[in-house]
Amino acid sequence: MTSTLTQFAVNWRHGDASPNALAPYLGANKAKSAKKRSRSWRFTIPFFENALYIGVIRAGAAGSLFVLRGRRQARRRRRRPSLWTRSRVSGIGVRGGVPQNDLGERTRMISQRDARRRDWRIVGRLALLDSPRRGRRLSLLLAACGWTSRAQAQDLRAIVELTPGVELYGATLTLGLALISVFLALAYIAERKHWRRRESHLVASLEQTRAQRDRAELFLSVDQQVFIAWDGPSGEPEIEGSPQRLLDASPSQGILDFSSWLTPAAAEALDGGVTRLRQRGEAFHIALAGVAGRRYDADGRAVGGRAMLRLREVSGERRELDSLRERCAEIEAYSEGLLALLEALPTPVWLRDNAGRIVFVNKAYAQAVEARDAEDGVERQVELLDEPARAACAEARAKGALWRDEITAVVGGERRRLCVIQAPFLKGAASIAFDRQEILNLRAEFQKQKDSHARTLDQLPIAVAIFDGSQQLIYRNATYEKLWRLSPVFLDARPSDGEILDRLRLAQRLPDEGDFRNWKARLLEAYRSPEQLQRLWHMPDGRTICVTIMPCLQGGVTYLYDDMTERYDLQSRFNALYRMQKETLDTLREGVAVFGADGRLRFGNPAFASLWRLAPSLLTEKPRFEAIAENCGALLHKGDSTWRDLRGVVTGLGESRAGFTRRVERNDGLVLDLSVQPLPEGASLLTFVDVSADVNVERALTERNTALLAAERLRNDFIHHVSYELRSPLTNINGFVHLLGEESTGPLNARQFEYLGYMRKSSDALLAIVDDILDLATIDEDALELEIEDVDPRAAIRGAVEGVQDRLVENQIELRIVEADDLGSFHGDSKRVRQILFNLLSNAIGFSRPGQIVTLAAMRRDGDVIFKVVDSGRGIPPEVLERVFDRFESHTAGSRHRGLGIGLSIVKAFMDLHGGKVLIDSALGEGTAVTCVFPGEERALDAPSESKGELVSAKRLIDAATQAVRGEAESRGVKLRVLPTITDEDIHCDESDVNRALETLLRGALACAGAGEAISFAALRREGEVAFKLSHRHAVQESDAALSEARAIVEANGGRMQVDFAAGEGVVISCVFASCVGEADQTTRSESQ
Repeated sequence: MTSTLTQFAVNWRHGDASPNALAPYLGANKAKSAKKRSRSWRFTIPFFENALYIGVIRAGAAGSLFVLRGRRQARRRRRRPSLWTRSRVSGIGVRGGVPQNDLGERTRMISQRDARRRDWRIVGRLALLDSPRRGRRLSLLLAACGWTSRAQAQDLRAIVELTPGVELYGATLTLGLALISVFLALAYIAERKHWRRRESHLVASLEQTRAQRDRAELFLSVDQQVFIAWDGPSGEPEIEGSPQRLLDASPSQGILDFSSWLTPAAAEALDGGVTRLRQRGEAFHIALAGVAGRRYDADGRAVGGRAMLRLREVSGERRELDSLRERCAEIEAYSEGLLALLEALPTPVWLRDNAGRIVFVNKAYAQAVEARDAEDGVERQVELLDEPARAACAEARAKGALWRDEITAVVGGERRRLCVIQAPFLKGAASIAFDRQEILNLRAEFQKQKDSHARTLDQLPIAVAIFDGSQQLIYRNATYEKLWRLSPVFLDARPSDGEILDRLRLAQRLPDEGDFRNWKARLLEAYRSPEQLQRLWHMPDGRTICVTIMPCLQGGVTYLYDDMTERYDLQSRFNALYRMQKETLDTLREGVAVFGADGRLRFGNPAFASLWRLAPSLLTEKPRFEAIAENCGALLHKGDSTWRDLRGVVTGLGESRAGFTRRVERNDGLVLDLSVQPLPEGASLLTFVDVSADVNVERALTERNTALLAAERLRNDFIHHVSYELRSPLTNINGFVHLLGEESTGPLNARQFEYLGYMRKSSDALLAIVDDILDLATIDEDALELEIEDVDPRAAIRGAVEGVQDRLVENQIELRIVEADDLGSFHGDSKRVRQILFNLLSNAIGFSRPGQIVTLAAMRRDGDVIFKVVDSGRGIPPEVLERVFDRFESHTAGSRHRGLGIGLSIVKAFMDLHGGKVLIDSALGEGTAVTCVFPGEERALDAPSESKGELVSAKRLIDAATQAVRGEAESRGVKLRVLPTITDEDIHCDESDVNRALETLLRGALACAGAGEAISFAALRREGEVAFKLSHRHAVQESDAALSEARAIVEANGGRMQVDFAAGEGVVISCVFASCVGEADQTTRSESQ
């Protein structure tokens, strides 16, 4: 039965649902009767037909299943859970009671299950597929009328077993259906009458609604308003009304762009209201302001599930009322802002009514009168002003006038200076008090700073003038008055800039300009220029003034007048000096190179490039030190570290940079003197001097000097031996002469006695010469020892005079002896003193003419005993005076004196042994004065081998002397050459005195030498002596003050000074001291010997 109904439903689904289609399922008779009934049903109530068929199907299915269901299955169904997805109509349900041991029955049940599933899929397709309306309705009804069951659904073929009871069921079903049909027909007729009455009522309502709509549209078109409706948050808007009239002919959709016709605040408020209306249905009412000055009213609310917005223009009294309301709101906002501002002001503010009572004070006022708060100040009517000030305020308030004055009041417990302003208004007056005490203090401080700045500006060498915005002079310093020589009275009158320029032009103190008016106008344009200007004024008197014009922040300008005349002159002189020095360095024969702090060559003259064979192009490239060292190092001997040492000076740090001098011998035979000096800012100066010729000459001179010294030693040795050999025969001759002169020998005639006298005199003279020679030889060998005793100067004079008495008589010379009363005595060797005086008298007599006078004077001065021998002979020439103490120097031409030239040498030697000194003063044609100074008793005699002073290094002396005069030598352009010196020799002397003597000699030589010339200075060692030698190419006088001072210092320190001069060769000054070798060196020498 179920399968039959299912097939019927399929046919109904496809449109074949006529009663004839039920014949195979219901039988022929029932099908025929159904056909008759279907005619009226199909045309009267087509929907009733569907219900009838559904009812038949549902009743038939229910009856069939009820018969087939057993009790046992019913109990199982009650115990199973309800599954609404299992339908009895389709036969799908939970299978229960299936025999598990009967495989055939299980297979049959599975096939039945598959058939039921197939039938249910047919019913599902009827419900879900897109089918005709009737079939879809039937399928839905079948699904709706079906019920679910937990019982086991049996196969549709079981309905065949129920065929015998079908007729009974059919009759019963037919009767029920007939009753139902009658009831439904009556209900349908009554409902149809009701529908018709309802329809007529609805038609009338529709006409009325249309009329109302027309009237509403008419009313809406009269007023300028627009309605906008939205179906939801995402719906499109519907606009009703005339936006053109509302928005000045804007397009309809432009009304939704609120910012295009509303002010920003109004557009933002309307946009927010519409958003909330569409999303949450919140109603709003907003007054809007348009950009064109028009006003609108926006009303939004939810109507019928739609968001409705009404926009209309406000005009007339409504518009005026809205304007007043907005103005009132603005005034209230302004009032609140002003009150907040008054409260925040740091100055006291208060309001009074017309009666003079305080009605408002701010926080600053309360603090000023020391009230708790503003309310307390108003309540207690605490006054800030004193009585006179309040009276003046009340009088001004009564007149309605503005009152302003500066008063003194107590503010916060301190007396302050206040500026009070009172402004009247309709209901009273408002007052404010400004604290001017701080301003007054600042003004006083500013005035002090201004005065201080003025004093400072008065000390500046730059003239300063300040003009205000009206071009009036408001300040000038003292230098300005001095520069322009303007009257202080005129400047105190605060003249304008133009007036000052006119007066300076009349005084010819401005640059000569052809068009002064345009020049002046261009100058005054600085008052309108924001930039600083600078001009150079070339004055008629030759001055150059740099004028700087600076704009002031407060208006006006500041003039700075800087007199650049001296600066330009110095710069010109500097440039000229720089060019001169550069040209001088370029023309020097000495190579000069300057390296910067970065190790690059900054300057190199052509001589430097020539000495080291460098290409000129290399110097212009400013190479680094390494490039120069690489090119120059190839010319040095292997192992020479000169350029490595130079690298340490050029590229070293400041504390490690020290200059030095060195002699460099190259592999090509050139000899260069190198001098390195650090310069400021990390630079270094290198100078190279080609001394090859000087070195060769020096070597030749050294060899010659060595040869001369050797010859001198040979000569002294020869004379010494000869003197010893001559002394014995002379002694015999002198003895025999004396023997012949005695009476015991026999009488002699007068001629014989005369000849015997000549022989005695000659033998005595020859013996004296031999003795002198032997004494000199003994002195040279340091073998002569003085026999120190108390010497009576008078006795020494008498002994000397007796020795020359015969010469005085023979040469007709008068001898005058002058002796002081306080001579006393002194320590010395009396024999050597008589010998000194004898030699001096002999020389004076020998160089005097007959009839002249020789004076011998003895005196004591400062404890020293002084002997002076003065003659009136021809004098000693200056060129001879320098060698007068040299041995065997005899210049007796033009005189009767004959000798070997050793008399003064003996004198000098003996005086040195006594620690004294010999001074000679002579002038040609005037005579000669020889002075011998013997130290007195208070000064101990020093042996010649026991020099005075401390032990001083010879190298230290020569370094100190050269360092002291090096700067002067460089400034004069004189080259000071310090030759290699000894390093292991010391002398006994006073270091400061000897330094002063050497510096004096060097400065004297610098004074004689010219620019570009050279001075050589060295310390040499020879046979136990240290000799300081100074040579240059200019002659000096023995009477020169510097030379005399140095000689006195040297001799006072146990040394001696010699001056050697040769025409065309220059002069050599030697200062000789005894050498004192250190104990270690002396031991070494003795061991080596």
